[in-house]
Amino acid sequence: MHRLLAKRMLLGFNNIESLQNPTCILSKIPKTPRRPCEVFINHRGIDTKRTIASLLYDHLVRLGARPFLDNKNMKPGDKLFDKIDDAIKGCKVGVLVFSPRYCESHFCLHELALIIEAKKKVIPIFCDVKPSELVVGPEMNEYVPPDQIERFKSALEEAKFTVGLAFDSTKGNWAEVLTKAGDRVIESLEEVGNHEDDEAVN
Repeated sequence: MHRLLAKRMLLGFNNIESLQNPTCILSKIPKTPRRPCEVFINHRGIDTKRTIASLLYDHLVRLGARPFLDNKNMKPGDKLFDKIDDAIKGCKVGVLVFSPRYCESHFCLHELALIIEAKKKVIPIFCDVKPSELVVGPEMNEYVPPDQIERFKSALEEAKFTVGLAFDSTKGNWAEVLTKAGDRVIESLEEVGNHEDDEAVN
């Protein structure tokens, strides 16, 4: 009788300790490793984060893809460049959402250069801007080293001459551009997957 009572008291004490220290419970829950993102959405937040970038992210999730968008995948405490660089290295497809103020952003051009240099499959979307209008501005010279400027220009030139989707946000059909972009992303993922399978066999 005394042993049973002592056992119950001990169990009760352990439960109280767990409530006081929730990490005791959380530490016992097996963690499922996150699968890496397949699609990196490169965009200028001030132009497109609340429109085509976020809408495309949600559409790709519904299609079963694993996209990366900074405000969707990052959390407080994450190191900005480390998280983004790792996402680019791990992705299979880069969606480049070009917009009027895209080339004013060091972050956008840095991401673009990484995507191009990593030889990722790219899908450009020219949103409210023509490829010929995408130029690294002279203001970059004030705070970006010359070698980085050339790196950005080279990546931008390669992306500009890749066939993509053109979209006018004031006149265009949002459902249509999202469908086309989503379909092309899924096709590209399949192409990259098939290529990786062929390399594994060989």
